Amino acid sequence: MTTVGIIAEYNPLHNGHVHHFTEAKRISGADRSIVIMSGPFTQRGEPAAVSKRARTEMALHMGADLVIELPVVYAVQPAEWFAFGAVSLLEATGVADSLCFGSEAGTLGELLPLSAFLAEESSSLKAEIRARMASGSGFPAAYSAAAAAAWTSFMGEEKPLEAEIILRQPNNSLGLHYLIALRRLGSAITPLTVPRTGAGFHDPLQGGSGIASATAIRRLLQEGGSPAAYMPEYSVSILEREHAAGRGPLQLEDFRIPLRHVLSTHSAAELRRVQDMNEGLENRLLSSLSRLEKFTVAGLLQELKSKRYTLTRLQRLLVHTLLNHSREEMLPAGLGKGPGYIRVLGFRESGRLLLKQMKQQASLPVVTSPARFTHPMLERDLQAAAVFAGAYADPLRSDLYSDYLEPPVRV
Repeated sequence: MTTVGIIAEYNPLHNGHVHHFTEAKRISGADRSIVIMSGPFTQRGEPAAVSKRARTEMALHMGADLVIELPVVYAVQPAEWFAFGAVSLLEATGVADSLCFGSEAGTLGELLPLSAFLAEESSSLKAEIRARMASGSGFPAAYSAAAAAAWTSFMGEEKPLEAEIILRQPNNSLGLHYLIALRRLGSAITPLTVPRTGAGFHDPLQGGSGIASATAIRRLLQEGGSPAAYMPEYSVSILEREHAAGRGPLQLEDFRIPLRHVLSTHSAAELRRVQDMNEGLENRLLSSLSRLEKFTVAGLLQELKSKRYTLTRLQRLLVHTLLNHSREEMLPAGLGKGPGYIRVLGFRESGRLLLKQMKQQASLPVVTSPARFTHPMLERDLQAAAVFAGAYADPLRSDLYSDYLEPPVRV
């Protein structure tokens, strides 16, 4: 029996995700599937629309056999560390044969050689990135342009591969980092990709199409609309249940009160210790805060946003601030060691055998009950879940401490 791995956020799980899952099973020929999924907060620095338990339930109804949580210290990170953490977890399970991701390229033909080149991360590439950032570019743009220039110089082609275009496409970029992580880990997991179909990341909803981006669906939910045309019935049902219980959908604005409290009670020197709080951002943040007539997260982000500081980076910064993530605990030397455990969020009955096999073959402890295991990263996961639940309309003890009180989701 073979197993395909999928890295996802399912925020929320929609028809495009179902298509990707079906194609992943088809092209891999796998009998079983493992999903590595972000927990309460996501890679773009936003809270998930609904809890990790609800989204795990969606994934299991779709057909995933096993769902594992990506620790929050990797989940709320730029593509490089998000990908490294997720691929490291998949490798550590000891049971994954392949990893399938969606991409705009749709094939590995251009992605594989480019990822092999970028995996070396030469000193000249690093210097070029720093130089472009010093001239005012944000990291994503600086990385894309510097990597494309280095690749063109390396290939020496008259009509070089348009690496910058590839790198600027979000799914290609994330896929490249998956490939880089596999290479750096020396993994035997086989990479596979399927073409990303339907709406792009920023595309609005389109009538007559059953596929929309998760961003557009979340916007629709915030406006009170129905996403039924773009999501499988089980996902819609779970969303409706969570909404009726006052457990979402959440957005970053729902955390404005605790975030304002943190910002109002910390000095610039204290904020400087927060992950990603560099280049004097703590002073810019406090200055922006003082100019707001009425505090809103959207207003603060608008004050902070610039060519150098993208919305995504700033949102991640606010989440790190909210969760008290220090720079010291997220140094490359620490993150480079990979996760310290495999946290099982849920499994299907068909995944019981896979879970048993994983417990025998995994290179990390397999955690089904956080109350029986301790690790600094796991402590951060539990804290993040409690902070997330604190934004519910009327959070209960069972919401705030669900990680301790609830077993893995089973379908």
